[in-house]
Amino acid sequence: MRRNNDTLLKVARMYHVQAETMEAIANQLGVSRSTVSRLLKDARDRGLVRVSIVDPDRPATRISELFERFFHVQAHLVNVRNGASSVFRLEQVARVAARLLDEIVRNDDTVGIAWGTTTAAMAAQLRPRDLSGVTIVGLNGGANQSTTGLPYVGSILQRFATAFNADEQLFPLPAFFDDPSTRQAMWAERSTQHMLAVRARTRVAVFGVGGLGSELQSHVYAANYLSAGDLGELKSSNVVGDVCTVMLREDGSWRDVAFNERATGMTPDELRRIPKRICVVSGASKAPAVLGALRAGVATDLVIDDETARVVLRRMRPGLRLE
Repeated sequence: MRRNNDTLLKVARMYHVQAETMEAIANQLGVSRSTVSRLLKDARDRGLVRVSIVDPDRPATRISELFERFFHVQAHLVNVRNGASSVFRLEQVARVAARLLDEIVRNDDTVGIAWGTTTAAMAAQLRPRDLSGVTIVGLNGGANQSTTGLPYVGSILQRFATAFNADEQLFPLPAFFDDPSTRQAMWAERSTQHMLAVRARTRVAVFGVGGLGSELQSHVYAANYLSAGDLGELKSSNVVGDVCTVMLREDGSWRDVAFNERATGMTPDELRRIPKRICVVSGASKAPAVLGALRAGVATDLVIDDETARVVLRRMRPGLRLE
């Protein structure tokens, strides 16, 4: 099949606009699924396909510009109807984030996933791609005092690995050690150093933002990862949430939060070394944690519902003109 622009645009419209599967497109065109995948890649490489979310009834451009100006991130705004449930809102944001990730991942990429409610929702929205050499790696440990975490974390990573025809590398450690000295000892082990080296090769990172007391509770705060004493310690340290289970304050500080000496997730410093970092957020109650994450510089891209985006900007600067 000729790969001229007309052909590439036709295939791109079928896939991205009409939401047809690669198999359906292949059957209609009389080609293989791998040919369809290559045509879609060519369309992206030639700049015929770009991911953007535009709501003509709302000043999305102004809001996106503000996120770029203040935080140097590209904001992908998702319009969700007023009054929508938190679950529906998350589903809509996760769908857009899954499409964005689909556009970004290439052959031989290492893609880092931080487990949680948000990436679990994304995993359910992924579409299979015919790629090779991709590695899916966990960005944080998942065990706690009552479970290994492997069924939950493994199911999320497995879905990403299946979608991208990828190898899967878990990070089989606790989310938090009981004692900072235990973490230091584990980090000195050769097996742990190997896992850290794989994690450090990440080119694309995907993560949500956990909010202490958010409406749709983050998994780390709802599944036996933190004791009452831990939660009290975090609140007394003015922590508002986390990224990759590393705790943050609203001002973006995290290094002097003592609790982080026990955490196994990628720190903001480590995340900033990754070229593409997709932060996915829904729910206005997470605004303080989102501000902390953005001020810590963890993201290059932010997928966020428009209501939450407005709350974040107004919390950052009351009276800011959004129209």
